[in-house]
Amino acid sequence: MLVLGICCMSLLIVSLDNTALNVALPSMQRDLHATTSGLQWTIDAYTLVLASLLMLAGSTADRIGRKRVFMAGLVIFSLGSLLCSLAPSLELLIVFRMVQAVGGSMLNPVAMSIITNTFTDARERARAIGVWGAVVGISMAAGPLVGGLLVQSVSWRSIFWVNLPVGLTALLLTLRFVPESRAPKARRPDPVGQLLVIALFGSLTYAIIEAPASGAGPVVPFAAVAVATLLALLWYEPRRAEPLIDLRFFRSAPFSGATVIAVSAFAALGGFLFLSTLYLQNVRGLDALHAGLWMLPMAAPTFLCAPLSGRLVGSRGPRLPLLIAGTAMTASGVLFAAFEAETTNATLVAGYALFGIGFGFVNAPITNTAVSGMPRAQAGVAAAVASTSRQLGQTLGVAVVGAVLASGIGSSPYRQLFVPAARPGWWILTGCGLAVLVLGLLTSGPWARRTAERTARTLEPATARQAVGVSERA
Repeated sequence: MLVLGICCMSLLIVSLDNTALNVALPSMQRDLHATTSGLQWTIDAYTLVLASLLMLAGSTADRIGRKRVFMAGLVIFSLGSLLCSLAPSLELLIVFRMVQAVGGSMLNPVAMSIITNTFTDARERARAIGVWGAVVGISMAAGPLVGGLLVQSVSWRSIFWVNLPVGLTALLLTLRFVPESRAPKARRPDPVGQLLVIALFGSLTYAIIEAPASGAGPVVPFAAVAVATLLALLWYEPRRAEPLIDLRFFRSAPFSGATVIAVSAFAALGGFLFLSTLYLQNVRGLDALHAGLWMLPMAAPTFLCAPLSGRLVGSRGPRLPLLIAGTAMTASGVLFAAFEAETTNATLVAGYALFGIGFGFVNAPITNTAVSGMPRAQAGVAAAVASTSRQLGQTLGVAVVGAVLASGIGSSPYRQLFVPAARPGWWILTGCGLAVLVLGLLTSGPWARRTAERTARTLEPATARQAVGVSERA
């Protein structure tokens, strides 16, 4: 439990940083004279680098030692936070956010692999992952409030200061209490696969964010690079004995479903926070603290539902939590897209609460399915795939929804056009919730379990027996 607590501290500073930063976006926009795309990059520069490096960090931790990589991540993340607080311009802030992300990539997947190797019983692991998910709820509850209070009383720069004492405490506790561990046989590095992943994520995100301002012409080459690198990945990775991304795991319906559900759920989260923050402060005219208070109806259900979801996954499997999550997130999106929930206080609170319930239930089944479906010896890679899906989803959510919003507003008055300009974005978030619902139903039944068993039999004999056993217990 002590190890779990230490690992959760790393998740807390990473999640708190993102949720608090969302509340600070309007203040940063004024101080740094940022455009909508500039605000998107302050979020996506972090999540993009994080998504690109997570699998590398996971496999490296399996190879050279999880404790060693985890401690290095805490040091780099804390240093990046200090640099962000001192950034004199938007461009340097984006660069320092990328430094933060390099450290962050060494935290969450490595912490999850430490937890996986500490809690070897399937039910205990599911409950531990539920606690892990509850930390996301804590960050969602505390982030807007802490961020709003700091922005209101000091400045947006003080948001990054919070990471320093937490990071130092986690570093000292890790040094003293967390045991070193590594995989018996870790995968060899895959530099070509790593470069292809970076090129794919970077070019795709750039094309989406810059399209509204630059038009189709300048972004077409980046879209072409994204398509080319995707095809190159699909051709190159199966031909390696130890690839960065083992495509065989995607033959398992539960694993593939968990990956797409993670992308959909976190795309919804990224877009939801982006639209809500800009609406509450730039349209309603609330200060940062009161905007943070308005987000409590979303944050509190996430905090309460995450451990409940973990217990349900441990006792009944992932289907029920996924169905609850998909239904609630879809209903929330429909409230905003079809009924303009922003325009009245009652519907705004209802929409926030529904989204919080859905997001609270979705985390535990994603992580449990992704980790349980892969060999424990490759726990770092397993956790990294799930974490990469989350970060890629959040990156795409901010990029796509922000691009839709920027196209709808253009140079027109912000307050007058925000609600109609945001409506297509809310429909996109509705589609994300519907994807969680449909995939949760399709990838958690008997047919899906059979695909997981067939996939397990194609892997190494020792890990195949383990994966089948985990699947049967789930």
